[in-house]
Amino acid sequence: MGHHNVPLMYTYARSHRDKHRSGRLQPSTPNDNLNNALGAIRVLGLELIEDELRPHLNTVLINIKERNKGAAEQVVISGILPVLALSLRHRGPLTLLTAKLVAELAKESVVRKGFGDAGLVAALLSVLTRTDQDLLIHAIRAISRMSYDSSKLQEQLLRRGAVPRLIAILLRFPDNGALEEECLRALCNLSGMGVAEEAGMVWERGASVRPGESVFHGVSPHSCGFASSVTLVCVSQWAPGQYAVNIEVFQRCSSSFWTLHGNKRTARWFPFSGFGSCSNLFRVIRFSTRNVPRTKSLKTRVFHTFL
Repeated sequence: MGHHNVPLMYTYARSHRDKHRSGRLQPSTPNDNLNNALGAIRVLGLELIEDELRPHLNTVLINIKERNKGAAEQVVISGILPVLALSLRHRGPLTLLTAKLVAELAKESVVRKGFGDAGLVAALLSVLTRTDQDLLIHAIRAISRMSYDSSKLQEQLLRRGAVPRLIAILLRFPDNGALEEECLRALCNLSGMGVAEEAGMVWERGASVRPGESVFHGVSPHSCGFASSVTLVCVSQWAPGQYAVNIEVFQRCSSSFWTLHGNKRTARWFPFSGFGSCSNLFRVIRFSTRNVPRTKSLKTRVFHTFL
């Protein structure tokens, strides 16, 4: 029940006379609430005993959210990730809580690197076929976080069809701003851009110039106040049921910046009023689920999405 190199920190006992009775953890020494919860999840998770699992999932979620020292490492040692993948696939009343927990765990690099082997990549993608918008937000947030700085997880998600599913959600729920933001950030992180939630990027819909096209632009101000990073995401339909996704990133500078630099602007302009382009376009990416090139260059990755 425990990692073979780590002392067993918990034991679990449940009455055979009443299977609906709450689980009782028999503490060993030393022990704490997190160890107890992890032990219970390992035992109860395989049976998906929902009423008994819920408080233990909440305990782990609280510890991870509060970033308690050693909590992430304890989760890895406990081996509960495959149980969480099973819960996501189960489509039961604990799916939303599990998605919230997985999204929080995806913040921790020591945990998310095991997502692929634990089956969480496939499990999260299976969630993207649901219609519960709250559930979709947490599942997509987990995908965005796990692909933030991991080329291995990016490739796994791309090959398993993450992009067309994200595009389908983006187009299906145009009135849900929170869901739209998570989809766009996930698409950017799958491209290898590494858009952090802390960047404070603000997304808005832009004007479309062609039929079947959806344009989004996100602005992330720099700390100096003179410049900002602008991400342009363009989803265009190039054939029935087939879409291409372009992601372009610009740097733009305010008039104050140009005043300080003698008004010397580059020849290329970013197409939003009031700002000039501080640097030329440096990323143009299209996604494909059919043929993922081996190249590491972000400028030459070209994919197509099939919905």
